[in-house]
Amino acid sequence: MDVRVISIGALSANPIWDERQPVRMGHATTTLIRAEGATILVDPGLPPQALVARLGERAGIGPAEVTHVFLTRFAPECRGAIGAFPDATWLVAEAEREAVGVPLIQGLARLAESAEAAASAGEDDEHAEMRRVVEHDVAVLQRCQAAPDKIAGEVALFPLPGVTPGMCGLLVPTPRQTILITGDAIATADHLEQGKVLPDCHDREQAQESFKEAIEIADMLVLGRDNIAPNPTRRPF
Repeated sequence: MDVRVISIGALSANPIWDERQPVRMGHATTTLIRAEGATILVDPGLPPQALVARLGERAGIGPAEVTHVFLTRFAPECRGAIGAFPDATWLVAEAEREAVGVPLIQGLARLAESAEAAASAGEDDEHAEMRRVVEHDVAVLQRCQAAPDKIAGEVALFPLPGVTPGMCGLLVPTPRQTILITGDAIATADHLEQGKVLPDCHDREQAQESFKEAIEIADMLVLGRDNIAPNPTRRPF
């Protein structure tokens, strides 16, 4: 079993730092897990060229060697480089897939109707770019399979709903410690220390409960927009 951070993520605006508007490119922390013949890349958030370079720098492998890509949530900042892994199996928790799928399809239908109306009136489609973005998102979601309870060996899904309805981390038990990839359920070291969740949660109360569950189960936490961190409530090894 091998777990390593490939790229440390960042929030576009960190409310704990009193940032109210985006001041940097937001991207998720990307983690690589090797377990029982599987090579699992979690949340490839950087642009493709940058992420592929980091993968070579941090693990000495290329995209073809990645067998699975897992998204803790279906957000652009978690999947910026997913297209760089066409041979991998793309996975997302079933609850997240269902929660995202219906609004996406409904949005695409509305944009298609708008495009037809504009064409009938001989006008330009003012929402053409938005429609292309949504079409791309729908195509990515259709490619993503519902993740099984265990992806490889003992690497298991750990539901962390709240930030999004179907947000899900990965629990990785090792002989010495239990590691939890939290995604944005715990965003940064500051959020971990202060016991705070992100303000733009789908369900804040549920997000706070997921935060508590993460702290209860894991010795080490791979944070959604930060590095791996020890659980502050556990004794050091």
